[in-house]
Amino acid sequence: MKVAAAAYPCSDLTSWDAYVQKITDWVSEAAGEGAQLLVFPEYGAMELATLEGRETALDLEASLYAVNKWVPQADALHSDLADRFGLHILAASAPVFDEAISARPVNRARLFAPGGAVAHQDKQIMTRFEREVWDIAPGGPLQVFDTALGKIAVLICYDSEFPLLGRAVAEAELILVPSVTEALSGHSRVCIGAAARALENQCVSVMSSVVGTADWSESIDVSTGRGSVFGPPDRGFPENGILAQGKLNAPGWTYATVDRSAIADVRADGVVLNRTHWSEQSGRDMVAAITPLR
Repeated sequence: MKVAAAAYPCSDLTSWDAYVQKITDWVSEAAGEGAQLLVFPEYGAMELATLEGRETALDLEASLYAVNKWVPQADALHSDLADRFGLHILAASAPVFDEAISARPVNRARLFAPGGAVAHQDKQIMTRFEREVWDIAPGGPLQVFDTALGKIAVLICYDSEFPLLGRAVAEAELILVPSVTEALSGHSRVCIGAAARALENQCVSVMSSVVGTADWSESIDVSTGRGSVFGPPDRGFPENGILAQGKLNAPGWTYATVDRSAIADVRADGVVLNRTHWSEQSGRDMVAAITPLR
């Protein structure tokens, strides 16, 4: 299959119709290139706050409620586009108020399939900004979605930097990593995490990013990133594990072709078998003793 990872600039929207046109153009472009799975970035939905005015968008707390208000309409749009173009779309994640989980919003990515099927994945571990400043809550548990394209999981940004979260979705053939990072160092951390999860699970990870500036936002004001697709550096994959990587901070799609049979093959008979041998860490993963050597 062909996957598309977005390097996505957020806009100061003039109207709902402007948002519809923007998302439709992005999806249409990727569909025209033959992509079957589109991945938009973390907090890309913050641009919806501008529909409530610049002052609201600039207010960290008010922007949460503003975006949450527009998410149902954004979801309907993405569902329609997934069906119209016959592809799967991971929409840009958004702060969503879900009273069954928390009084505070969770960071939620929604996955749309042709025919109207929809599922969501919440972020598990909050960054310092999310927990200390913005007060975003950890969401519902990790899931693996069994789709027509294969088994898909989502690790939102910081979640990709935690090996045990990656192991929890080890059944996934594709791990989607929507992200937003201010500095190159942050982008590098998520890239390393996404690549490491592909190595450990012998699968493919697809990372998307917000790029550019948004002077109407305190949460995504400056963003550094690009689209990237990683696999295990093993037989059937590039020697450096990079299937595709876009130019830093250049808006647009990054495409890669993913062969599920190559994933199955490397898991069964790779040069190394990280996924199979994971359990051999048990008993050897106790805190190491400090041994004097001087």
